[in-house]
Amino acid sequence: MLSASNLTKQYRSASGHALTVLDDVSFDLAQGDTFAIVGPSGSGKTTLLGLCAGLDRATSGSVALNDIQLDNLSEDERAEVRNRYVGFVFQNFQLIPTLTALENVMVPLELRGEAGAETVARQWLEKVGLGDRLDHYPAQLSGGEQQRVCIARAFSNSPKILFADEPTGNLDADNAAGIVDLIFDLNRTAGTTLVLVTHDPELARRTRRVLRLKGGRIDSLSEAK
Repeated sequence: MLSASNLTKQYRSASGHALTVLDDVSFDLAQGDTFAIVGPSGSGKTTLLGLCAGLDRATSGSVALNDIQLDNLSEDERAEVRNRYVGFVFQNFQLIPTLTALENVMVPLELRGEAGAETVARQWLEKVGLGDRLDHYPAQLSGGEQQRVCIARAFSNSPKILFADEPTGNLDADNAAGIVDLIFDLNRTAGTTLVLVTHDPELARRTRRVLRLKGGRIDSLSEAK
């Protein structure tokens, strides 16, 4: 489902020196795998997720998502791949503030030209426990409720792979536990591949495999205990 080969990402500093934030990272995921990327701040976790999701290009190396090589695609072509095969859940929710919960979930469906977008969006908001909050705007929802809208939006596309970047980072412990259970339950039911960036070792242990980054390089790649 996802193959990352020798991924390296460098940026130029203000002085013109090359800054390597990711160095020669490789791994493969099968459909339905659950996978955590862990490591200290600045270790390259979010950079790696962005490269794997086609949000950014590697300096060298390659990414194949659902057997599609992302490296030579244009930005529009990569956006089309993301819209068709990928779901996202972010730490800061990234909901559109001027749209209701229902409208936020409908956006990716409408971008794909799906028939019955409103019906599908309603069904997913029911699944995440927000059937009575359809017409509420993000500012009228708690953090936990906003993240549930994000999860409904992510799964509404029936993605083959879900990228979750610190999905509980802005939530209290009770809300975080509920969101984690929801992501794993929906993921298991849908058979989606899950790639999870987290600082939380307990959360990482719920995945099948864990990749630990240190200084942009692989420190370990192992089965979760």
